[in-house]
Amino acid sequence: MSPDRPDRPAQPALSLHGLTRQFGDLTAVDGLTFDVAPGELFGLVGPDGAGKTTTLRMLAGVLRPTSGDALVRGVSVAKDPEGVKHHIAYMSQRFGLYTDLTVRENIEFYADLYRVPRSERPARLERLYQFSNLGPFQDRMAGQLSGGMKQKLGLCCALIHEPEILLLDEPTFGVDPISRRDLWFIVHEMVAHGVTVLVSTAYLDEAERCDHVALIDKGKTLALDRPEALQHSLSGRMLAVRTNDPRRTVRLLEDLPRVHRVTVFGDTIHTTVDSRERDWPAVEAALAGAGIHIEEVHELEPSLEDVFIERVAADQAGQPTTNRR
Repeated sequence: MSPDRPDRPAQPALSLHGLTRQFGDLTAVDGLTFDVAPGELFGLVGPDGAGKTTTLRMLAGVLRPTSGDALVRGVSVAKDPEGVKHHIAYMSQRFGLYTDLTVRENIEFYADLYRVPRSERPARLERLYQFSNLGPFQDRMAGQLSGGMKQKLGLCCALIHEPEILLLDEPTFGVDPISRRDLWFIVHEMVAHGVTVLVSTAYLDEAERCDHVALIDKGKTLALDRPEALQHSLSGRMLAVRTNDPRRTVRLLEDLPRVHRVTVFGDTIHTTVDSRERDWPAVEAALAGAGIHIEEVHELEPSLEDVFIERVAADQAGQPTTNRR
């Protein structure tokens, strides 16, 4: 904020206003509207086909919106897509690494593309090597790297010009758990240095790392808030139940009026009632009467996956679901 105007709010780094993209009769992105604050880690969360990649491509100035607009540091993606590119780095799922160049040569190539002054490159390379642990492999051909190391190299190439805004399209898809952890470490380091990051992911456990998330499905926003606020937004009490006959348990629970939601997670059933003290004894009696033995039951905090499933079900039923900041 400016010292002479302390009450003036910071301009959003990204601001979407009814952003829409159609491909023929298919609406891939359907009126997305939200802001991303400067220095924020924002998650765009949804399954395959939800519209995440299309949204990021529009924000990167690669794909024009059919209607609506988005401002990237005040620059319109609809009117000036080339102007947007001066503020961002965009790492797609298939980032353009050159397999016949070494790790260092790939980064140097992108430094040339972004016109990074040669005097600044050594310090930037050293910092990127430190973040990514790629220093010992700087002379290895990119084609000989593992999937996780290729993703880290792609991230280094995207960061070499120190962008204000980083757009990441499912950066941890298909990588091993250790590389996944390392990639998130790099992302958090960049956020700590003031970079705004918008990351798309289908992994709901990753979404819990974000400052804010937008849960999207079929191109529409189902919910928008802080992860912990979304987790606390579900009404009632959620119970984790294990029985000797999970399939029949699910069918019975779905027919009981005291039960609101039933979701299967492996051999555990997540079921929601208004009150454990008031409602669960009747549910327990109904299961026992049907010959089902309850092996374990305990209360648990809803996860983002529980929230997403609930919001999708509510959207399909035509109920209002979206939270707005």
